[in-house]
Amino acid sequence: MQPLAAAEAPDKTGLAFVPKAPKDIEELDIPSSLVEDILLRYLYTRSVASLTMLSKSLKLSFPVVQNVFQRLRQQQLFEVTGMKGNDYHFTLSGIGRELAAKRFNVSHYSGPVPVSVKAYNAAVKAQTTELKTNRAYLKNAFSDLVLTDNFLDQLGPALISQKPIFIYGPTGNGKTSIANRLIRVHQDPVLIPYALEYDGQIIVLYDPAVHKKVAAEDSEHDPRWVLCRRPCIITGGELEPKMLELQMEESTKVYAAPLQLKANNGILVIDDLGRQLISPELLLNRWIVPLDRRVDYLTLRYGVKFKIPFEMIVVFSTNMNPRDLADEAFLRRIQNKIYVGPVTSKVFDEIFNRLVAEKNLSCEPDSAAFLRQLCQNLGAKNLQACVPSDIIDIVGSINLFEGSPLELRKESLKRAARLYFTKPQALEET
Repeated sequence: MQPLAAAEAPDKTGLAFVPKAPKDIEELDIPSSLVEDILLRYLYTRSVASLTMLSKSLKLSFPVVQNVFQRLRQQQLFEVTGMKGNDYHFTLSGIGRELAAKRFNVSHYSGPVPVSVKAYNAAVKAQTTELKTNRAYLKNAFSDLVLTDNFLDQLGPALISQKPIFIYGPTGNGKTSIANRLIRVHQDPVLIPYALEYDGQIIVLYDPAVHKKVAAEDSEHDPRWVLCRRPCIITGGELEPKMLELQMEESTKVYAAPLQLKANNGILVIDDLGRQLISPELLLNRWIVPLDRRVDYLTLRYGVKFKIPFEMIVVFSTNMNPRDLADEAFLRRIQNKIYVGPVTSKVFDEIFNRLVAEKNLSCEPDSAAFLRQLCQNLGAKNLQACVPSDIIDIVGSINLFEGSPLELRKESLKRAARLYFTKPQALEET
C-alpha cells in the first residue's frame, strides 16, 4: 500500500475522546495492587531506576509514580541510592527483591500500565464515526488505482453504512488492492491503549505492526493511550481459530489481543476467504453475533468471559461465490456485496499506460492493444487488471538478466507473455 499524500494526513483536531492524565492512583480505574506489581517487576529486571524513568516507561504521570513509590517505600521495599531535585534514584531492597520475584513468577509484564476494559469500551464507542464520502472523495482516495464510476457508486454507500462488505469476483482484478486502501476513507486518528486489564489480567493491545502512531501523545492526554491512525488489519490464508481469541503467552503469562480487538474503530479485511486454515463456516459462525450486535465476548484462560465492542468495518474478499461460503442466514447479515469483474479494454489500456508513465518507460506505440491481443491469443478468457503490472515486471527481469535497459518493446512483451501464460500449444504458435 502506498503512503498517504501530505494532503491526506490525519486530522488531529476535534478528538472525540480525550482521557485526562490521572493525578493519583485511584483515578487509574484498575486495582492499585496491579500497578504496584508492575512497578516491582520493572525494578526486578533492572538494577536501578528513578521516578522519571518509571513515569516514562509505565506511562504514568509523575505524581502517580511518586504516590506508588511512597507507598512501597513505607513497606521498606526500596533502597534510595540518590536524589536529584524531587526525583529519587533507587533499587529494590532484599525484601523488595523477594516480593518482586514472586510477582514476576505470576506475570512478567512490566510495560505501560493498562486501562480497564470498562474505560476501553467507552472509548471505542466514543470514537465511532459517521463516514461522509462521495464519488469525488473516493476517486481521490483511490487515485493510484483505475476504478470505474459504477464500482465507486457501489463502494461509497457500502462504506457509509459501516456494515460488513463482501468483495468478490475472479482472481487478478484488484480485490486485494482495493481492500488494502479502504482505510484511506478515514482521516481522523483514534486513541488506543497500550494494554487492557480485566479481573487482574493484562491484555496487550497496542501493536506497532498494525497501529501506526501519528504523533507523540499530547501531554494533556493520559499517556497510557497512543494516538494512531485508525487501524486497518489484513489477514489471509494464515488466519486460524486461535487468532480470534485471547492467547496467553506461556513464558510471560500475558494475554495477546485477538485480531478483531486490534481492529476496533477501523477496518478488518479477511482476504482470500475460503483459503484459510479456519473453515469459512467456523469463521462466519464465530462472528455471526458480533456482526449483528456489534459486541464480542472474549474468554480468559480460566473461563471468565467479558464483553468488548466489535466496532469496525469487516471486509470479506474472495474469488469464490459467496453462496458457496455461507448460508442465507449469514449472507443476510452482510448487506453489501460488491462484484469485481474482469476489466474492460479501456480500463486495461489505462492501467498499462499509467504504469508506463509512472515508471518512465520507453514504449512502442499501441503496446497496450498489442498486450491485450497477446492475452487473447494465449487463451485468457477475460482481461485481468493484474496483467499489465505482472508483464512489465517480467520484462524488467528479462532486461536485468540480459544487462539491457528496461524498454517495453513488442518483442519483449511477447517474450514475457510466454513466461506468464500456461497454454503450451498456443505459446508455440504465438
